[in-house]
Amino acid sequence: MTIRYVTTADPLAEPLLRELGDEYSTRYGEDARAELAGYPDEEFTAPHGGVLLLLLEHGEPVAGGAFRRYDATTAELKRIWTHSSHRRRGLARRVVAELEQEARTRGYSRIYLTTGPRQPEAQGLYLSTGYTPLFDAGADPESIDKLPFEKQLG
Repeated sequence: MTIRYVTTADPLAEPLLRELGDEYSTRYGEDARAELAGYPDEEFTAPHGGVLLLLLEHGEPVAGGAFRRYDATTAELKRIWTHSSHRRRGLARRVVAELEQEARTRGYSRIYLTTGPRQPEAQGLYLSTGYTPLFDAGADPESIDKLPFEKQLG
């Protein structure tokens, strides 16, 4: 397994971003491509404080994720994804760990993120990797809309 930092325009990123958009659209019943396109590509590049990384297996993308600058001390995780045929292998956990390490390297001391109410796998991932929910975790997720989490980087 290798890690490659890419831009959103890199052809290697296209299959994961396409599948991510399809998955979100299916779960939420609306075209999610607008949300994915709502962030300029340059927000996920080094000069602007962000990154997009892919995990490659035999040269093919199997998982990925990104962060962008949220504020001077906080990186915001975005687009954490594992290809549907490679799930349940701990790849998302590895992506999150790599992104946290890169955020530390770039001087961020906090990670912030939101996930949707129809993504229990994402909620489980963030809880199991030390993220604190910034919402009532006992409430019906559908009543909250976006579910924010944070983690202080040590």
